Amino acid sequence: MLTTDFVTGAPNWLDLGSPDVEASASFYGAVFGWDFQSAGPEAGGYGFFRKDGRTVAAVGPLTEEGASPAWTVYFKTPDADATAKAVEQAGGTVRAEAFDVMDAGRMACLTDPAGAEFAVWQPAAFAGLEATSEDHTLLWAELHTPDPSAALSFYRGLFGWRGQQMDMPGMPYTVLSTAEGDQQDASFGGIAPAPEDEKTHWTAYFSVPDTDVLVAKVQENGGSVVFPATDIPEVGRMALLADPVGAPFAVLRPDPRMA
Repeated sequence: MLTTDFVTGAPNWLDLGSPDVEASASFYGAVFGWDFQSAGPEAGGYGFFRKDGRTVAAVGPLTEEGASPAWTVYFKTPDADATAKAVEQAGGTVRAEAFDVMDAGRMACLTDPAGAEFAVWQPAAFAGLEATSEDHTLLWAELHTPDPSAALSFYRGLFGWRGQQMDMPGMPYTVLSTAEGDQQDASFGGIAPAPEDEKTHWTAYFSVPDTDVLVAKVQENGGSVVFPATDIPEVGRMALLADPVGAPFAVLRPDPRMA
């Protein structure tokens, strides 16, 4: 399960690139009850989403040329420069070389060989997310890719991830775990096979107490349903959604029997 005791390779940050930060803050405030806190004038419009006084995500304006609205998952690294170099050597792309974010930490924006965008965060003064696996916080990170085996090999080379195969309705599924600790307890995400014509991507899942209620809130506030609420045996009830600017995300009410 994803926690804030971050180890190498664990998701430790999450942010949204949006063409309208104010509108996105309003949407997620209405849907998840998040408060928005600006990072200040020197941050170029970037700010934090907070829940009960704890930072659970962030949002900022789109900065890369041709970028579409999207959530970006960051993974913890002890050395952002070394990870960026390893990505390049393994056939991926470095979209933004490692750089310092004031005294908070160091980051790099990367793309895996199949085209999925992600980032890494090397903590300094700021460790990362302050709440996970609770209602309306990050619960799971899922990669959709045409070649799951190649993807696992790539990310294992970067972070030492472990993969465990399980059967999901209609497809094989790889559960991802960090290199440290019990494999099940250290799980944080998964890899799902995607059709060749689907853009390879990471999807952020947020935990919710009631998937259907959340879906209704999304629609009431200008978002859309990409994949309707569905029960997944021994997992929970999930839905794939998009916010008003088109950024996709997913929600899941975990099966309480699997807690």
